Amino acid sequence: DLLIACRFFAGSPFSVADERVLQVGGAVVRDALLHITAIPPEDWYRLTVEWGESGLAAAQVLPGLIAAAPTLSLADVLGIYEQLQAARGPTRKTPLLIDALRRCTVVEAKYLIKIMGGDLRIGLQEGQLEDALARLSGVPVGEVQWTNMLLGDIGETALLLRYGRQREARMRLFHPLKFMLASPIQEPAEIRRSISGAFFLEDKYDGIRAQAHKQGERVALFSRTLDQVTHRFPELVAPLAALPGELILDGEVLAARGDQILPFKDLQQRLGRKDVSAALQADTPVIFVVYDLLYQDGDVLLDAPLSERRRRLEALPLAGPLRPSLQSLASEVEEIEPMFVAARARGNEGLMVKDPASAYKPGRRGREWLKVKKALATLDVVVTAAEVGTGNRRRFLSDYTFAVRRSREDGELLNVGKAYSGLTDVEVGALTEWFRAHTIKDFGRVRLVDPQIVLEVAFDVVQPSARHKSGYALRFPRIVRWRTDKPPEEIDTLEEVRRLAGEKMEGTGDREQGAVGGV
Repeated sequence: DLLIACRFFAGSPFSVADERVLQVGGAVVRDALLHITAIPPEDWYRLTVEWGESGLAAAQVLPGLIAAAPTLSLADVLGIYEQLQAARGPTRKTPLLIDALRRCTVVEAKYLIKIMGGDLRIGLQEGQLEDALARLSGVPVGEVQWTNMLLGDIGETALLLRYGRQREARMRLFHPLKFMLASPIQEPAEIRRSISGAFFLEDKYDGIRAQAHKQGERVALFSRTLDQVTHRFPELVAPLAALPGELILDGEVLAARGDQILPFKDLQQRLGRKDVSAALQADTPVIFVVYDLLYQDGDVLLDAPLSERRRRLEALPLAGPLRPSLQSLASEVEEIEPMFVAARARGNEGLMVKDPASAYKPGRRGREWLKVKKALATLDVVVTAAEVGTGNRRRFLSDYTFAVRRSREDGELLNVGKAYSGLTDVEVGALTEWFRAHTIKDFGRVRLVDPQIVLEVAFDVVQPSARHKSGYALRFPRIVRWRTDKPPEEIDTLEEVRRLAGEKMEGTGDREQGAVGGV
């Protein structure tokens, strides 16, 4: 039970190393609860808005309709999740969920639904769970974190700690490590706040952040959201398999023809597809630009300085669609501007500044890696409502109201604008189908939707607005791209909106915006 309990406390049915995904959306949960309770859909919508999530909302309507006494073990609950994962499509998942909820008590049903959503919402994060295990077993928390990182399974980590065998843990390939992130800076001189000596300058690529695992002939690519995306880039598999030894590489998948980097919109044709045809591979060829080496032949390199990791990386026989990132060593801040201009001329988004002494910190955003971005400001936002368009798009949901988080700790969504331009007809069509399948409330022309779709939006200015609860509105917003590589938990916050509006906030820290292109 310890193994299952720790995974559930981490807010997931399965471990990070387990590639299975439930694929049970809000519509399946809604339909199951409407079937059991017979309440009107508008009442369910009102409850989810009032309580902020489906688990708590369900607890308000299930008393007297499901089990009165607990009968389920942790193994039983895991079996329910495994059945839901194996079922294909809402028509098969919904009856299974109805049966499962009827076997639960109200409290059990509440948490069954919470875990399906990936978050217990009780203030317990995996880091706190690691700390608790460290205290229970009497070992340093860093040792627990290291074991969990190697295995990708907090449950198995707990079992090893119980028997004092955590040092037996070895790197387990084919579970994604969390990505190290960069902090944005507005002016090059800001690098001296954290990097005192020489620094690496590296092109900032506008693609899909990816982590490649290679062992023997087996290869897997993972996205920044820790999903496996190998099938989207089949032409990278053989070149990666040809590399010697066992490896974990961090880099960026880009659309490119020869030495010419193609626009991100070209790369988007690959995303969301189950199969990538030979014709599409020819029309939109891709490369994998590698900028870090995290593991090699038994050596975990996360604590090694970047300069050492780079030396090892450059010794690899990268060829064909595998290329090392463009990187140079600089010592003066004044060297940044001409390098930035050159990176933009090569079709890349900007410039990265990295401390040669930096360790690789999975899931952390520090000041050892910095990103230099210019031109129009952009925000990563989540769509909260979709509206029927006009003209040629009158049959599509093409106008999107979007929001930011209140803060990094507070996930309340605050609308800041509405945009309708920037996406292709194909993208609008795909999003229309998604929004229709994930509608929370249908008002006719406008639908409130499950806030899962992340967009990057550009705009001219942030202005005060009494219309939005956030107090702000973006003027002339337009969609830069659909961020399929970013989860809604990583969108920008109200703090960033205020900063762009020119307001100084007391006690603000580094901006928490995720990078365009995945860094």
